Amino acid sequence: MKDDVIDPRGMSRRGVNAALGLGLAASLLPDAGLAKTGEKIAMTHELKTGGDRGYLRIATEEAFATREQVDVFLRMVKDGTADKGMVSLWGFYAQSPSERATQIMDRLLDLGEQRIRHMDETGIDKAILALTSPGVQPLLDVEEAKRIASRANDYLADAVQKHPSRYIGMTAVAPQDPEWSAQEIHRGAKELGFKGVQINSHTQGHYLDEAQFDPIFRALAETGQPLYIHPATLPDNMMGGMIDAGLDGAVFGFAVETSYHLLRLVTTGIFDRYPDLQIMAGHGCEALPYWLYRTNYMHQAGVRSNRYARLKPLKHDLYHYMRNNFLGTCSGLPFEPAVKLMIEVMGEDRVMYAMDYPYEYVADEVRAMDNLSITPAQKKKFFQTNAERWFKL
Repeated sequence: MKDDVIDPRGMSRRGVNAALGLGLAASLLPDAGLAKTGEKIAMTHELKTGGDRGYLRIATEEAFATREQVDVFLRMVKDGTADKGMVSLWGFYAQSPSERATQIMDRLLDLGEQRIRHMDETGIDKAILALTSPGVQPLLDVEEAKRIASRANDYLADAVQKHPSRYIGMTAVAPQDPEWSAQEIHRGAKELGFKGVQINSHTQGHYLDEAQFDPIFRALAETGQPLYIHPATLPDNMMGGMIDAGLDGAVFGFAVETSYHLLRLVTTGIFDRYPDLQIMAGHGCEALPYWLYRTNYMHQAGVRSNRYARLKPLKHDLYHYMRNNFLGTCSGLPFEPAVKLMIEVMGEDRVMYAMDYPYEYVADEVRAMDNLSITPAQKKKFFQTNAERWFKL
């Protein structure tokens, strides 16, 4: 059946499928469009900034790039020093003539009027911005990585200064040099006014549970800032057949790699060493709330049986850390069942809104989140006050 065949409700089958995938069946199917009260859910309300629905919308995982960063990615793709994931990801976004790639590149490189206009058009009051994945972490020249990260932080700070009521910054670091990264975290917090730190998962196959990265966690503890662990493509030794299957990036591979990273951290006691540490993760907290019972059960079974030398008893079970140290956002996952699951498992104070601009920029996704069937108090926490609390806005 062809995609452009129109169904009886006046939409193409492609449109129906897209709407269903966004959880927007309410606008299409009479039965699915009924809320628990029996009233039809409206998917056409105007999106405004300023809190007209009783809350501001703070988008907590929004990306930007610098031309210098992208040029280095391209150089690495062309000279053969990029890993397979970078070739797949940035070989596409930085070189493809497709509408998606060119549009995203244009938006990534803009911290000016176009981005503000897009925020206005979708009712986003504030955006928490971070250097797009993989940051500078794949760069083999550590001094070059530090220079690019530092300049990106200065560039972001300048944009925040120009739009102080709309932009909030997160610090980019170069984990290749943990001591320098610790210093940059302090600079971001004390001199640039940034409110968090983003690290794009692994750094050339190395994960933050390794002892070499402890200076980063000490700096986070000293500044009291949250760490946002954003996905990266799988390292070569984990990639397997993902690229051939078309599953290496945001479609699936990101979640595999980043959830693995988060579990490495929690099961090796990062929160026992740093009990006040807050780690944020997007995309439904990378599905960890869904898997929590099984990961907790099997982790405890492994510890009791001494199956793995690396795993030692923790002070608490994984439920405790999920409800006291992890924070989740709905970036790229504006799906009511997933958001409700996060709220139920993590607690209503630990779940936040995010758009994932410019990789996702869909007005009806914002409307779907406005229409979440949760209490008004929970919705204000989700969109506004949780972000204000955890980023100390």
